Amino acid sequence: MTQIDFYTHVEDKLRTACRLAAKAYGADKRVLVCCSDADAAGRFDRMLWTTPAIGFIPHCLASDALAPETPILIDYRGDEPAHDDILLNLRPEWPPLFSRFQRLIEVVSLDDEDRQLARERYKFYRDRGYEIRTHDLSKSDE
Repeated sequence: MTQIDFYTHVEDKLRTACRLAAKAYGADKRVLVCCSDADAAGRFDRMLWTTPAIGFIPHCLASDALAPETPILIDYRGDEPAHDDILLNLRPEWPPLFSRFQRLIEVVSLDDEDRQLARERYKFYRDRGYEIRTHDLSKSDE
């Protein structure tokens, strides 16, 4: 069953998502980042070029020809996943293919609307029997 982790009380959602993707890459995991649209995917892509400041995290769009061999994929169209390691959801709704992944990561900002939408996703997963772990980033240096 998919392991689900919610990272809450996040000041900068994209920066935190980049750090989590970098951490997964460092652990030899592959990540599919689900963005809401092309603009969000572009912002995430640009941010990965500078996270970490002195390193490089190989990434591309899920539709790119290099996707099968690239560890971090960015998707906004719902393309067929190239792997089943980690799905990092940055969309307001739950991702339809989440149960195909070993792990799902949800990042929740301090914004009231984002928090409300996250509560709905949390309830959706919980009502389907998934065990959910939460990580309050206001209390850590994650």
